[in-house]
Amino acid sequence: MKAIVCSALDGVDGLAVKDIERPESAAGHVRIRVRAAAINFADTLIIKGQYQVRPELPFVPGIEGAGEVVEVGDGVSIPVGTRVMFVAGVGAWSEEVVVAEPMVVAIPDAMSWEDAASFPVAWGTSHIALDHRAQLQPGETVLVHGAAGGVGLTAVAIAKQMGATVIATAGSDARLQVAAAAGADHLINYRSDDFRARVKELTGGRGADVIYDPVGGDVFDASLRCINWCGRLLTIGFAAGRVPKAPANILLVKNIAVIGVHWGAYAERDPATMRSSLETLVEWFADGAIRGTVSSVRPFEAVHTALRDLLARKTTGKVVLRLE
Repeated sequence: MKAIVCSALDGVDGLAVKDIERPESAAGHVRIRVRAAAINFADTLIIKGQYQVRPELPFVPGIEGAGEVVEVGDGVSIPVGTRVMFVAGVGAWSEEVVVAEPMVVAIPDAMSWEDAASFPVAWGTSHIALDHRAQLQPGETVLVHGAAGGVGLTAVAIAKQMGATVIATAGSDARLQVAAAAGADHLINYRSDDFRARVKELTGGRGADVIYDPVGGDVFDASLRCINWCGRLLTIGFAAGRVPKAPANILLVKNIAVIGVHWGAYAERDPATMRSSLETLVEWFADGAIRGTVSSVRPFEAVHTALRDLLARKTTGKVVLRLE
């Protein structure tokens, strides 16, 4: 079968489409014929050896995807032929993948392969962050950084679904319009505006109750200055490159919490919470409460260009590889 293989930790240049052996099946697992697989920022780190997970070379990258179940191991209740989304950790960028049953969720007929493939990481991260970790309440104000990106758009939509007022930041007016279409109430271009001052202005001087930060660096530092009393700052990632440090005196004086969100760790440590979260989100999708955030669908062989576009921030929403 064909797969995208990482043979050296050289980033995009270490990848090539190759023929490999089919993965072996196992009890409690399902074999999935992959129809689409998403590209995530974490994938760009994994293929450089800079992520928490470091698979042995050579390996097939790809955290998430969608397809149909073609084989099941002992003890599995999912029927063959079921359309599913899945979380693989690695291995999704291939024609077939074998995944543990708890990391597989059935999808409705109305959900496209592309929407399903791009669903678990972005939507799951934002739902776990806002609902499980921050315990967001209706009527609170959420500040979402990187609001036009893959996870940012889902944070905007989920916060609105949970009854919050959403302030979105992005680096251009065009990207802000994407966030507005997802439901953002207020828009801040951080390149031309001081988002710290604008957030205080929009909240009557109080600051945001919850801040969703996949950027880190200077954005994290300024966020500590525009967060409300008893606010919660969600650390999602460090797209800016610098891992920030939180001054303990600010946490004490403002009575705030900095909360880490490592969504992938739930697969090993608390798969029941991860699965429940995804099932809730699929229900919301089926009911029309949320919609897909796919902005670009590329052929399997275009993985190099797709990754470079993602790294250059030429994309909004999610980028998906389609397997024919």
